[in-house]
Amino acid sequence: MTKSAENRSTNWLNSANVRPTRQRLALAHLLVGDGQNRHVCAESLHEAASAQELSVSLATVYNTLRVFCDAGLMHEIRVDGHKSYFDTRVDDHPHFYWEDTGELTDAPKESVRFDALPQAPEGFEVARVDVVVRLKNK
Repeated sequence: MTKSAENRSTNWLNSANVRPTRQRLALAHLLVGDGQNRHVCAESLHEAASAQELSVSLATVYNTLRVFCDAGLMHEIRVDGHKSYFDTRVDDHPHFYWEDTGELTDAPKESVRFDALPQAPEGFEVARVDVVVRLKNK
């Protein structure tokens, strides 16, 4: 791990007051160490960790992703009732879901416009709007 990647990972965790355990730092490095945004599922992050010979269980990956989401470092994007992706880019933006490959990518933010959102029921507020545009081959 380069010093700049290590600093980037540590700073990312510290920015949300997430305790930088060894495993969290290792996963943070895979997610943001190079400064690029990522869309990962728990299984793909676990595979990447295994490829780096990091000793991290799939359960730990799931738990860590939940900690990162709860801290506001990532957003969970659900594309099916059983498939979730985790996005390190946390501003509001739409996504393309490529049905043929199972890949999730950012879509142009300026291409989606809302005139209005439905009023939330009494006692609730809109927390976020996720837009996932599903794509398939013609």
